[in-house]
Amino acid sequence: MVLPSGRPVRGRGLRTGPPAGPPPTYGVYLLGQQPPPVDWESHWLRWPDFRLPTDHAEARRVFGEALERAGSERVEFACGGGRGRTGTALACLAVLDGIPADRAVAFVREHYDRHAVEMPWQKRYVRRFGR
Repeated sequence: MVLPSGRPVRGRGLRTGPPAGPPPTYGVYLLGQQPPPVDWESHWLRWPDFRLPTDHAEARRVFGEALERAGSERVEFACGGGRGRTGTALACLAVLDGIPADRAVAFVREHYDRHAVEMPWQKRYVRRFGR
């Protein structure tokens, strides 16, 4: 997905395996349990399935760092299926990149996955993220 600033960010589901193309240089993994090791720099953000990040301040910091790094590095976000948590994180990145919070979910659904951001509380999280 390409953010309004032109920064590309890849979202994916870990259950489907790595996509074709070069690996990321930085990954953010949104899981309830520690992810398996990868060959690139990564950050584990504790985020149980169908829920929200357990530490909202850490999530904001990690999203900001990932957005900054996406200007010069290959950045990916991933969770188990690649829709709920990954879509929510991508929508938060879109907010940080200038998309109004009330339009960020629609942006991600248009540019990433039409089923992204699955749960009502994830949608509310994105809307409140802009505050």
